[in-house]
Amino acid sequence: MKLGIVGLPNVGKSTLFNALTNAGAESANYPFCTIEPNVGVVAVPDKRMDVLAEMYNPEKYTPAVIEFVDIAGLVKGASKGEGLGNKFLSHIREVDAILHVVRCFEDDNIIHVDGSIDAMRDLETINLELIFSDMEILERRMDRVKKAMKGDKSLAVEVELLERVYAALESGKCARTLELTDDERAMIAEANLLTMKPIIYVANVSEAEAGGEPVDNAMYCSLKAHAATENAEVIAICAGIEAEIAELSDDEKAMFLEELGIAESGLDRLIKKSYSLLGLISYLTAGPKEVRAWTIVKGTKAPQAAGKIHSDFERGFIRAEIVSFDDMMKCGSVNAAKEQGLMRSEGKEYVIADGDIVLFRFNV
Repeated sequence: MKLGIVGLPNVGKSTLFNALTNAGAESANYPFCTIEPNVGVVAVPDKRMDVLAEMYNPEKYTPAVIEFVDIAGLVKGASKGEGLGNKFLSHIREVDAILHVVRCFEDDNIIHVDGSIDAMRDLETINLELIFSDMEILERRMDRVKKAMKGDKSLAVEVELLERVYAALESGKCARTLELTDDERAMIAEANLLTMKPIIYVANVSEAEAGGEPVDNAMYCSLKAHAATENAEVIAICAGIEAEIAELSDDEKAMFLEELGIAESGLDRLIKKSYSLLGLISYLTAGPKEVRAWTIVKGTKAPQAAGKIHSDFERGFIRAEIVSFDDMMKCGSVNAAKEQGLMRSEGKEYVIADGDIVLFRFNV
């Protein structure tokens, strides 16, 4: 799964990306430092994997991963080609979800493209460019469907939907705010609208506000209130602090977080929230050869989950032998859980749960 990091220039996108990936993307105090998108693959933090690795001492350790894309700073007029506009918008179309970084701190040493700090203005600037781009897409699509409708009256349903979404965009609302049926969502998905993508607003806060929820930060509070109106998530992170944490060893990181009184780094919280935003869960396989987390969409049945490992597993699926991670922890090992009757044999209709430790039986 791929998440795009967007925002105005100099709000902390590349600093956040560097912290997430340790990829060393250039981060500078001027607009358009990032031109081609930087891409980094990040492991999803999962302490269950560490427990299993200690238990099995495997040859390979393979966590679930998310791909992050650092997309260059958008500016007002991007949808009309300002800055490096349409090129950046096309990069955003390729991602599954958006992390929209909004600066929520004052610092005279870091320039702002608009000359002053205003989180809601910045948010609106980006959202309007995405809205304008989506409106152009819908205009072209409506023209095509209306022409085709002359020979196929059944397309009237699609035209009505496109017009409804267009009207919402025209009023300044993102497409994700609309109440749509599953059929309507499937229909509009073909348009690949930017404002339909799931989104997390990342409030980049000051060092003094790192680690908690900055309820006294008016810009953060405004951002949170806005996110609630459009089915979006919000998280507060100090990108600068996270970049420092990312440079530390695991032991140093633990000490640093303890000194700050923080249970979990902002990046770990952000990665988990991103994973959850996309409706993803992990099931686990464990043994001396490999401990691995497999990414699936919540609601996936056992044969399709088996297919993530190999198509033969799905084609020849017989059953899945499953013990939950929590049951395994209560018993001390997978074998002990099996002896206590906590390992289950499940068939084709079983829906895999997050944290299931699975052994698939198949025959091809």
